[in-house]
Amino acid sequence: MLTVNAYAAPSATEPLIPTTIERRDLGPHDVLIDIKFAGICHSDIHTVRGDWGPVQYPLAPGHEIAGIVAEVGSEVTKHSVGDRVGVGCMVNSCGECKNCEAGEEQFCLNGNVGTYGATDRDGTITQGGYSTHVVVTENFVVNIPEGIDLDVAAPLLCAGITTYSPLRHWGAGPGKKVAVVGLGGLGHMAVKLAHAMGAEVTVLSQSLKKRDDGLRLGADHYYATSDPETFKELAGSLDLIINTVSATIDVDAYLSILALDGALVSVGAPAEPLSVRAFSLIGGRKSFSGSAIGGIRETQEMLNFCAEHGLGADIELISADQINDAYERVLASDVRYRFVIDTATLTGQ
Repeated sequence: MLTVNAYAAPSATEPLIPTTIERRDLGPHDVLIDIKFAGICHSDIHTVRGDWGPVQYPLAPGHEIAGIVAEVGSEVTKHSVGDRVGVGCMVNSCGECKNCEAGEEQFCLNGNVGTYGATDRDGTITQGGYSTHVVVTENFVVNIPEGIDLDVAAPLLCAGITTYSPLRHWGAGPGKKVAVVGLGGLGHMAVKLAHAMGAEVTVLSQSLKKRDDGLRLGADHYYATSDPETFKELAGSLDLIINTVSATIDVDAYLSILALDGALVSVGAPAEPLSVRAFSLIGGRKSFSGSAIGGIRETQEMLNFCAEHGLGADIELISADQINDAYERVLASDVRYRFVIDTATLTGQ
């Protein structure tokens, strides 16, 4: 076993603290990664605070991991020492069900193994990227192209693929009108990606305070959803809406601004149920859908796309001792647009 420095939550109510965690010995198909940067996702906060169910503590979160391959197992063929690599929201799956065989490991019928807080195939609880090193089977490690710096690449492993996947699946591109609800960690990447795909992009935010940022990131239009005139003006006009917020929304109101055959897709995960009236759907052959991350193949495709178009996340780089403050700032929407931990600051205890 390899002992490495980390930041972990000792309970749902205590701050994260410096500690050490164990990484398994390198197996024949494993890759040891020297983590350089780890993004902070709102999901990290939900998980360590028990919002989404029971957690086994202590827990080191983090599923936006960028680093360098330090060692490979004897039978590894996909990665070499020195490669720039990333790890996202999952580190294993059954590999045998029809979804895994189709390259959709995120929808593994036997349950994929999350990067942290999940039971791995050996029965241990996975620990995430708020650490100096991680051991991951080679099939769940992706290559980060040279065109993207590692710090701005880290959030792409969650925020990037979470928004890229539905944009691709629902056909964002030239001639399509795409709206993004919320301009946060997910939303700012959705705007960048939709713009790079050639879509006409609209941001729908509670207020206009981030309007300049939205336009800078690639939006063509920016509306405040707190203004009732917004829904009147946009009625029946949009082909695709990507909802990135983790709060309840008036689903019927957003469905009303979709065009015929339009889709409202949620990638945020509010704790409360969302309701919808049937007539909001059947009145225009509209759909209300959800999307998770993407499979490993699509995640690599997303990284290659970002490198080709010069895309990375807008980040604020922090040291490990700023993690707890960063959590509070995420909850207060006080970040533009992703905190990234410099893991070189995960020093001894």
